[in-house]
Amino acid sequence: MVRIKHRYLLVNILYPDAKYSPLRPAATAGDDVPYTVQFRRPSPDQMNGGLLMRLIRDGVVELFGDYGSGKIAGSLQVKYFSSATSTAIIRVSREHYRLVWSALTLTTRLPRPVDQPCVIQVVRVSGTIRKAEEEAIRRARLSIRRAEAAAKSSSVSIAGTIPTASTAAAAGDDDFDMINGIEDPDELGDLDDDDDG
Repeated sequence: MVRIKHRYLLVNILYPDAKYSPLRPAATAGDDVPYTVQFRRPSPDQMNGGLLMRLIRDGVVELFGDYGSGKIAGSLQVKYFSSATSTAIIRVSREHYRLVWSALTLTTRLPRPVDQPCVIQVVRVSGTIRKAEEEAIRRARLSIRRAEAAAKSSSVSIAGTIPTASTAAAAGDDDFDMINGIEDPDELGDLDDDDDG
C-alpha cells in the first residue's frame, strides 16, 4: 500500500494598519511597541479553522476554478489554528500545495463576519507536521526575544526595530537567517518529480 504524501504549510496572518505604517515621518511618544510586533496581533474571536478553510477554498476557486477546487478537496485540512498567535498549519496533498499557497498569498481580506484587511504569509512548507510545529515554536520564541529586546531599549524608533541582516549579526541573533517558504523534503531521496535537484 502506498502512503499518500502531504505538505504542511505554516501560515502567519498579519494585520497591517494604516496608523502603524512605516511611512510615518517620526515616532511618537506612545509608540513603544516594535513595528515588527504590531503586525503580529491576535486574530479576532470570530476567526477559526472553519473560516480559514472557507477562505482557502474560495481563493482556490477564484484563481483556478473547478479544477483547483477538485484537486484540493480531498486533502485540504486545517490541522492547527491559534487565534492568539494568528498561526495555522494547513495540510494539503504534495502535488497541489502550490494551489493553496498561491490562494493564501493573494488573499487581502478575511471573509465575513471578520471582514478585516490582512496579509497571509506562508513561512514554511514541510513534509511532516512535526517540522512545521518546531518552526512555529522557534518563530514565536524569536518574536518574544525581539519584543523583549525592544522593550529594554528606552529610545526605540520605529525604523530601528525593523531587523536587518547586519543588525541581527551585530546583536548575535543566530535565528535571523530564516527564509520564508522553506521547503524540506520528507527524506533525502523524496523530491518532487519536477525538481531538478
